[in-house]
This record gives sequence, C-alpha cells and structure tokens, in this order.
Amino acid sequence: MKKGRIGSIIQYVREHPGVSSSEIITGLGLDISPATIRRDLTLLVAENKLSVEGQNKGTKYFVSPTYDMFAPIDVETYFKKEIDQRKIIDHFNFELLSILTDVPLFTKEEYEKLTGLQQQFRENVAKLTLTQYKKEMERLAVDLSWKSSQIEGNTYSLLETERLLLEKETASGKSLEEATMLLNHKEALDYLIENPHYLQPLTVAKIENIHSILIQDLDVDRNIRTRRVGITGTNYRPLDNEFQIREALDGVCNLVNSREDIFEKALLLLILISYIQPFNDGNKRTARIVSNAELMANDYCPISFRTVDSIDYKKAMLIFYEQNNISAFKKIFIDQFEFAVSTYF
Repeated sequence: MKKGRIGSIIQYVREHPGVSSSEIITGLGLDISPATIRRDLTLLVAENKLSVEGQNKGTKYFVSPTYDMFAPIDVETYFKKEIDQRKIIDHFNFELLSILTDVPLFTKEEYEKLTGLQQQFRENVAKLTLTQYKKEMERLAVDLSWKSSQIEGNTYSLLETERLLLEKETASGKSLEEATMLLNHKEALDYLIENPHYLQPLTVAKIENIHSILIQDLDVDRNIRTRRVGITGTNYRPLDNEFQIREALDGVCNLVNSREDIFEKALLLLILISYIQPFNDGNKRTARIVSNAELMANDYCPISFRTVDSIDYKKAMLIFYEQNNISAFKKIFIDQFEFAVSTYF
C-alpha cells in the first residue's frame, strides 16, 4: 500500500511541480494524516527522489533531477508517441554536467556486477600469451568497427568487414565511403592500442584528433562544428554556438578527469559526447571509440557492442537526448560489457 502511495506521490509532484504536502493529500485524495505525508516526503527527499524549496508551511516539492535521470522508462511505450507528441527537453541542458558531478551512475548491485566481470576479465587475460591477447584484441576491433559503423547505417556484413579489415578485400556492391568508415574505425582503434594513455588526461583537442581519424577521406568537416545540426527522429536541438559547444565539451573533459571510477568515465563519454554533438558528423562513432579508450587505458575490458540492436541503441540515446534519462542506455552498457567479457579473451 505504501509503495503504491509513494509512486503516486512522485507522479503527482512531477505533474504539479511546486506543490505543498497538503496539496498532495488533496490532489491524490489520500486518506492519511499530515504527519504520515510528511514522513513519506521526508523519506523521498532523503532518497533524492524529491527536492524541496522553502521551509515549514512554505515548503514546496519537486521531482529531483537525479531521480528523473535514473527512473525506469518503458522504451516501447515511450516511442508509441510520435515525435511531436512527446513532451521533451528540446534544448541542451546546461545544468546537466553539474547534476552529474557527484551522483553515482550505478546502483550497488550494478557496480558489484561490473566489478565482478572486470575481475573475471583480468583472470582470463592473465592466462593468455601476448600473441593470444593481440589476436583477441584484433577480433574485438573488427566487431566494434562493424557494429559502430552499422549503427550509422553502414551495410557491410560482419564477414565482409573482417575481409576488408584483415585482408583489405572490399565487398562487391558496397560504396567506397562505407569501406572508408570501417577502415577509419580500425585505424583509430589501432592507434589507441599502440598509445593506450593518449587520452590521459582527456582534452578537447585529443577528442578532435580521434574524430579526425574516424572521418578522414570522408566528406565530413573536421574539428568543432560552426553550424547547426539536426538529429533524425527527435526534436531535441543541440547547441549551435561554436564557443558554447567547446565550453560544454571542455566541461565533459573536466567531469571525466575528475571521476575516479572507470565504468562511470566510460559511460559518461558515451552519452555526453553524443548529447553535445560537437561535430557535423561522426559524434556517436567518436563517443564509442573514446569511451573504449578510457577502458583500455585502465586495463578494463573494451566493449564491441556486437549484439546490441542498432534501433535499441538509437532509442536509448534519444531518451537521453529528450529526457536526460540514463536508464535505458545504462542497461545497454552493462549488458555489452558482460557480453565482451564472456566472448573475448
């Protein structure tokens, strides 16, 4: 009974931000005492699900930004609404980096699972010879190059990608641009494998350099964009001012450099580089490579994303764009880390 009441309170406050405790009782038609609602609200504030403004009788309640960031979202239900029907945050949220500064990204259970998988990875690697390790890294690099490109619409199959990257054999009926995209992925990964600490510490210039490798010989502008970009499938509009874009990206670098946990660093890079859209094209590709660079620099298992459905990946990213909610994408990250540990090395 109480669990259902708590959920109703959170939903009511979300729909009526700035309400008082008495307004919540009246609005929900609750048959409880003022003392009971105050206990519920105190608990929700302590759990960082609600935030407050004012004191005593002037206390007003709001849904905490951090709660909205991690609250479960039914992806299928969310996308039953068309683009123009969804109530979204349609602009870049300048407060997002501040909100993410101290908040843990993973629950205790999620973190224990990830650290257990990382320990398994270390034990597996310890049993490999250097030659075997390099062979597994090459296999993962092929898979990551393929999946990262497929997410962006590349039509090469995994087998065709393997032939291209390992034997330099292009696939018949495929464009030069598709082959170039895949080869660029492999080159960027090879560079980071040879220079594992290149992004330590992370800077805007280093992210730009990785992006330059990924888009070389493609019709894509280098460096921070100077014009507006749109994102297919959403009304979210990224920043369109070059100086604000650079400032936001610099903020991401500072945030990531200040965090200690490697899993959090990798996840932040995946979502925030994509969210800012600092380049005219190649943003998500850059995010995936830079995120993996953070893992590899600290001897963590890299992620190939091989089994993630491209549409599911895009939907999870759109939910972060539109709601600043990390739940769907975090699940992809955890699932794909588990897949990588159990499949490679």
